Amino acid sequence: MPLPAPPALVPMTHIRCEVGALVTLGPAPTGERRFVPLGGGTVQGPELNGTLVEGGVDWQINRADGALEIAAHYVIRTDDGALVEVQSDGMRHGPAAVMARLAAGEPVGRDEYFFRTVMRFTTGAPQWLHLNKVLALAVGQREARAVLLDVYRIT
Repeated sequence: MPLPAPPALVPMTHIRCEVGALVTLGPAPTGERRFVPLGGGTVQGPELNGTLVEGGVDWQINRADGALEIAAHYVIRTDDGALVEVQSDGMRHGPAAVMARLAAGEPVGRDEYFFRTVMRFTTGAPQWLHLNKVLALAVGQREARAVLLDVYRIT
């Protein structure tokens, strides 16, 4: 029996998030535990526009196999003043040489490595309640002082 057509990805928004310096907590049972403080940023797209509220955190586990597990948690302030919580869980990995360039802060194209997260939103703002039922997929790119995310709503 053939599988049904896959869900569509609809462009939702583009996020540019300023990031602070990496903080390591050292070795843990599953790999190096670390975090990156998240600063301000912009949210611009066909479905969601606003700014990032400073104070979010990107928790990470740098695994022995070279993959980086990502669990970011932050808040978007929409253009109309509503607050939307974002939980973003994913993974980043690629060839060792590419990841070394990325860690050194060098420019690396987003097609040179894998950086994907699944995003969920939570809000109590009446005009944005539909976001509570959205699951989104983000394609990421890491820059020296920023993370860029192209976000697609999964239909």
